[in-house]
Amino acid sequence: MSTRFERISALTGILAVVLWIVGFVLAQGLAHQPASNATDAEVLTWIKANSNLVTAGSWIYMIGCGCFFWFAGTLRNRLAAAEGGTAPAATIGFVAAVATALVGMGLAAADMSAAIDSNDISAGAAGALHQVGTVFFLITEISMAAMLVGFSVAALRSRALPKWWAVVGIVLAVLLVIGPIGWLGVMFGMPLWTLLSTAVLLLRARREPASAAAVATA
Repeated sequence: MSTRFERISALTGILAVVLWIVGFVLAQGLAHQPASNATDAEVLTWIKANSNLVTAGSWIYMIGCGCFFWFAGTLRNRLAAAEGGTAPAATIGFVAAVATALVGMGLAAADMSAAIDSNDISAGAAGALHQVGTVFFLITEISMAAMLVGFSVAALRSRALPKWWAVVGIVLAVLLVIGPIGWLGVMFGMPLWTLLSTAVLLLRARREPASAAAVATA
């Protein structure tokens, strides 16, 4: 990642996290997400009362997932170049990252679709869409775990990124597949890992020009 373009691309990880947080605060924090045992009628009432917040927050969150696409591609390129060959581990990690981002979009889009149609949607449909978001959340846990394992194995094979970074990814993947606490990995682990990965990529990018200059003058 020696070019300016690649360094800027790594910053999309930070942008993704910022947009996730803003979207979450708008769509769930300020909108006061209904209880998990809320009835369909209660969900519809919530949707109608907070349609603008849910729509705006969900859309911002989805844009954050789009930024994560770009970040995952940047990370994959770094690992694949060092892994060599067909770069199987880096490719698996990237495919799982794409799945994670798509499922994240689906999670946000479920309530957003109900909010856009809040004046015409039935209570049953609003309740069903809200539950779809829960289903997508569970899928995210598994797809994210696959992403972390893929990228971590690629890093261990190639040494393109620090060994401790790969270990952190594997530990987080284990957390994600433990059903009762996997949600912690999605809610807190995903943004923290993305920020950590961005920092690692940028630090490596800063060291490369210095190393190249030292070799050239040797």
